[in-house]
Amino acid sequence: MEESISLLSQIKETFACKEMDIRTYSPITLAFLGDCVYDLVIRTVLVERCNRDANSLHKIKSAVVKADAQAEMIEALLPELTEEEAGVYRRGRNAKTSHTAKNASVVAYRKATGFEALMGYLYLTEQTDRLLFLVKKGLTLIGKEI
Repeated sequence: MEESISLLSQIKETFACKEMDIRTYSPITLAFLGDCVYDLVIRTVLVERCNRDANSLHKIKSAVVKADAQAEMIEALLPELTEEEAGVYRRGRNAKTSHTAKNASVVAYRKATGFEALMGYLYLTEQTDRLLFLVKKGLTLIGKEI
């Protein structure tokens, strides 16, 4: 039986990325990656569950990827987080950004940034099971199961 290699490991190997100490990443950098990781999880689930036109898929995805939904999800998940995860979330939430929220309040945008930082952290530390558990649990808790 062939051993499974994670996408992250394959990317690091293929592009000769050096090992980095996760503690050196800024929370905004983690959020930058986490935004994409969360989006990829949601898009993958949608495509695997329903074969629809791209516009329909985009509308469904947008309802759970937008800042307000992410803020609601992280609030519901806070009791589930480990101390370490809560710390990553807080650092992301409290990080100063040059961006402003387009369609969300500043509070929701900051919470969403914290959520995305947590997603980026879990991805980079290869805690995929935990990442997927939190996404699924969060969607259930806010009533947005896809």
